[in-house]
Amino acid sequence: MLSFDQAHAWLLARANVLADSETLPLLAAAGRVLASPVIAGLDVPPHDNSAMDGYALCTAQQTAAMPVSQRVPAGTVPQPLVSGSVARIFTGAPIPPGADAVLMQEVASVQENGLVGFSQSAQAGQNIRRRGEEIHSGQQILAAGKVLTAADIGLAASVGLQQLTVWRRLRVAVFFTGDELVEPGQSLAAGQIYNSNRYWLLPALASLGCEVQDLGIIADSLAATREALRAAASQADVIMTCGGVSVGEEDHVKAAVEAEGTLDLWKVAMKPGKPLAYGKIGQADFIGLPGNPVSGFITFQVLARAFLQQRAHVPVSSLLPQGHYPADFDWTRPDAKRSEFLRVRRVEQGGVWSLQLYPQQGSGVLMSCAWADGLVCLAPGQTVAKGELLAYLPLVV
Repeated sequence: MLSFDQAHAWLLARANVLADSETLPLLAAAGRVLASPVIAGLDVPPHDNSAMDGYALCTAQQTAAMPVSQRVPAGTVPQPLVSGSVARIFTGAPIPPGADAVLMQEVASVQENGLVGFSQSAQAGQNIRRRGEEIHSGQQILAAGKVLTAADIGLAASVGLQQLTVWRRLRVAVFFTGDELVEPGQSLAAGQIYNSNRYWLLPALASLGCEVQDLGIIADSLAATREALRAAASQADVIMTCGGVSVGEEDHVKAAVEAEGTLDLWKVAMKPGKPLAYGKIGQADFIGLPGNPVSGFITFQVLARAFLQQRAHVPVSSLLPQGHYPADFDWTRPDAKRSEFLRVRRVEQGGVWSLQLYPQQGSGVLMSCAWADGLVCLAPGQTVAKGELLAYLPLVV
């Protein structure tokens, strides 16, 4: 049986990154992974400009009352400042040659004769945004490997870029096996269950930016399973299933993967979880998650997600805790051999945060994952006493 850490490292060692990139318009690039650094080809701001609405002047020539010689809205080209005058200026407008400060309009008063007086003296450089003070030409503004946010897209636009080169999306094909599975909306016959795994796995993959190919429910036969694997391998980078990798007579995934490619099947010392399969079918990776909903969900969260992220050039989300909180529960029945991932939720009472435990931690209780906002990882044999500080791992799928 592999330890959790061994399985995590083993998978990451086989997560080969994509080699294909594509160039997209800016508005199509949000959420994608940047394939090459972005270098600014101009200064931002492109010229000295006013930080606010007011009056541009030469500080050495300021007097008690000064005439207005020109009006400078944003987007216009000013004339040189007439000696002894001010220019009415607006936010973002270029500073007229000869001016070295802007006084905001709140400290100005327009007199009946049209002259402008000020209640304070200007200081050189006041309220002026200098050319290139935010970005200078030749500066790297976005690093390769960054997942592009809305702000990143705006930043690229601010230096005049129309498109960005990103890594293509990871293609993940998914199918499910089991004649007992029924889609929501259909009536359940005796012995049937709804295919809940499909409805958490597909959104989880989409949240990682994967291009998901849903092959649906495959009949419980070796021939049908082999055909599904061949179809998936021809169009996907990764194939994923839930369940069907054990040695039961009706579990055909294991035999089908071995017939079409290669398969490694392990027991991982984690709870919930334990059975996990990895293999190759042609150039496609195969990952077989446990079939129990909670086991599959947690295994995806703490093992498969990192594999998919690394393949897609996405920074791998580590299992580092986000804070330590006192337990609002006792855990007196630890598993002596396996790491345990307990479903917990942060709660605040009287200004104090603590971790509550979902009362049913069974591998079939998907309600525990919907209720929880995080996990606690316990080492084999570890007990918990109420009030003990525990590392909190947020759920992110």
